[in-house]
Amino acid sequence: MWELVSIGFLKITLLDLIDIALLTLLIAYLVRLLQNTAAGKVLVWVVGLIGAYFVTEVLGLRAIHWVLDVVVSVWFIAFIVLFQPELRRLLLNLTRSPFLSFLTRTDIRQVITEIVEAVQEMSERHIGALIVIRRNQDIRMTIETGVPIQGKVTKELLLTIFHPRSPLHDGAVVIYNDVIEAAGCILPLSSVAKYRGKTLGTRHRAALGLSEQTDALVIVVSEETGRISLAEAGNLIMDLSRKELENMLLTALLSEPRVVEETQPLAVP
Repeated sequence: MWELVSIGFLKITLLDLIDIALLTLLIAYLVRLLQNTAAGKVLVWVVGLIGAYFVTEVLGLRAIHWVLDVVVSVWFIAFIVLFQPELRRLLLNLTRSPFLSFLTRTDIRQVITEIVEAVQEMSERHIGALIVIRRNQDIRMTIETGVPIQGKVTKELLLTIFHPRSPLHDGAVVIYNDVIEAAGCILPLSSVAKYRGKTLGTRHRAALGLSEQTDALVIVVSEETGRISLAEAGNLIMDLSRKELENMLLTALLSEPRVVEETQPLAVP
């Protein structure tokens, strides 16, 4: 069908080229997702063995083909067993692709409810917190500074992470959809250190810093005063009530995010 090349026994059709192109794109995508990991390096060797396997089959090299058949089968099973964590992360990344995210859309209202309830309780108990809600922009470098969690967003889990005796309570939590991706993350500090003569704490400067560089929303709970703040697009809105925070999150997450501008001023009511 749609034969393009015919060299002896070797015949290549347009469908073969499409098949090879799709397979190449798939392999390249997998290698990119697993780059800088041990699994990524081994995957390249496995792909090479599979390529050699098909070449020996076409050329009729039966002895080498039989050896490669055994090796490829063993390596494939060993790859799955040895690199289970990397493969799990790969599957998580695949499920977060725009296409699959559209098919499995999260009930963002329920996620916001869990976050707001946790923030309200931490505010009442004067427990400091820093919660990052990731949107469109990739903040992988920030996530990698923390400890992977990959747990469903619940009020109880957030309260546990930010409990003063928790080893992760000083860092930030990163949330995407309904999953807490990591905790104990370190955020870049903003150059804004004072406003109206009042020195901003480290949490507020960290929230501002990340919001200046990305489209993420960052919620801050002050350990000293219990006040709730929200940083977005380089702006900081302080002293929010539970209802105000909930409405702002609903507005921001159910609509298109605002563009981050380098020159945006710090806005504090």
